[in-house]
Amino acid sequence: MKNFIYLFCLAVIFVACNKSGSGQGGTVVTPPVTDTTPAIVWRGADLSFLPEIQAAGTTFYDSTGAKPALDIFKEYGCNLVRVRLWCQPADVHSSLTEVLAFCKSIQQAGLQILLDFHFSDTWADPSHQATPAVWAGLGLTVLEDSITAYTQRVIALLKAQNTLPAIVQVGNEINAGMLWPTGQVSGTTDANWVNFAALVKSGIAGIKAADTDNKIAIMLHYAEVDGAASFFTGMNQQNVPYDIIGLSYYPWWSEKDLGYIGGQLNQLATTFNKKIFIAETAYPWTLQWNDYTNNNVGENSQLIPAYPATQQGQLQYLQQLKTVLNAVPNKLGIGFCYWAPDWVAFKGPTATNGSSWENLTLFDFSNKVVAGMQAYR
Repeated sequence: MKNFIYLFCLAVIFVACNKSGSGQGGTVVTPPVTDTTPAIVWRGADLSFLPEIQAAGTTFYDSTGAKPALDIFKEYGCNLVRVRLWCQPADVHSSLTEVLAFCKSIQQAGLQILLDFHFSDTWADPSHQATPAVWAGLGLTVLEDSITAYTQRVIALLKAQNTLPAIVQVGNEINAGMLWPTGQVSGTTDANWVNFAALVKSGIAGIKAADTDNKIAIMLHYAEVDGAASFFTGMNQQNVPYDIIGLSYYPWWSEKDLGYIGGQLNQLATTFNKKIFIAETAYPWTLQWNDYTNNNVGENSQLIPAYPATQQGQLQYLQQLKTVLNAVPNKLGIGFCYWAPDWVAFKGPTATNGSSWENLTLFDFSNKVVAGMQAYR
């Protein structure tokens, strides 16, 4: 009897399936497929200080003990390392020699590279865009040619050693232009935008000349979320070709409302139909310090109230930022890069020229991974 009931049930199922199948003239019902893939592709870390920190003999730790920093970042889920390049710095740090060697280490660790051309011999940001000494006094045309030749040479050298970057940014935080005074601008109506855009295009041309297979994504980097729409409108008006809108976001220098920030990112994506990448961000896990160098963040007033300066607060901030990026329309919020998560107080507890960032890293004062590192998962 049990066998009869079992066979009867099978027959009912067979008939029901045939009635809804295309072979019997019925309609095949295919359930809708929902794309739940997160938008974030890149989970990055700017580790430009790491060669200097490692040269000082600094050791980093995870829960299992001492381990190379690049391995720690890779194991937690980081997949992109940002590296700054200065033209002719005062010492070897951030020089082409150091960058080439460091990129080999990054590649060997199984990580991708984001190359950050500063087009300066030192720090470039909205307040500083000093033309490299070797190019000082050059006219616009010669300067354009020099930039093209320089960027082409750098990319060719990286390509030759099998460390071609996935992303290259042409200038660092170029809100007010770059290569001052030739490429300096003040607002999008500045007549000097023509010169500024010509310099940016020259850098892009050099990258494209070396990247013959067109593998590199070009990023332009603006140091705020507010004001970015006007800046990228100016780039479009000058027909500057690029792939990614890069932005810095530090709550203590910007709007603290992540909901507002999300709205601005959504508007940028909708207006420009470009990928959105938070090229720099950070958040403190403590307001204490580990050397005598003045820190950038040390007051509760600098924080987002919902995220205290604790290990969990830092992690929650990063998780919420990821949520904001994943919500950008058309999956255009492609990732983030944590700035200097390795910049611990490596010069010692009494150094006055040490780190202004040791409470913003992803390591505690014993150089052991903090909870915030889990944001790379």
